[in-house]
Amino acid sequence: MHIQEELSQRHVLSLTVSNEAGILARIAGLFTARGYNIDSLTVADITDDHAISRITIVTNGPPKVIDQIIAQLDRLVPVHKVTDLTEAGPFVERELALVKVAGVGEDRIEALRLADVFRAKVVDTTIESFIFEITGTTEKVDNFVGLMRQIGLVEVGRTGVVGLIRGKEAN
Repeated sequence: MHIQEELSQRHVLSLTVSNEAGILARIAGLFTARGYNIDSLTVADITDDHAISRITIVTNGPPKVIDQIIAQLDRLVPVHKVTDLTEAGPFVERELALVKVAGVGEDRIEALRLADVFRAKVVDTTIESFIFEITGTTEKVDNFVGLMRQIGLVEVGRTGVVGLIRGKEAN
């Protein structure tokens, strides 16, 4: 007997929800109760009257699991719409990170050179350290952090992924 495992794929889900107490806990609970992992989660108010928020969730799983997650999210009353950006077509995703790097001499010069290559901005500096701000895809941020780890990475703070479908239509 041969059991075939389905390939796990990364998916970016965009939800519009009523901005009410407990909705984030209910969504996180849905993932926890079923053993699904959340790789990244961001939430922001998106309307003038503060009635609607957008939640962006990055998760991994085979297509059947992703379909099940979307169906279960759709059933939650405060959820207005769930869009799998990965399946919806071309979309733009970005993440912001603050990266603190310590170093002197050549390490300091190399950190500045790499920051220039990655278009990271210096937002704070001391005699012995920098804090860089970098925005881009998760892969770009991961690559920058990996290179800075070799130079003298001290710590990293990341926002998580946000994404929107390309074009004039809303999600």
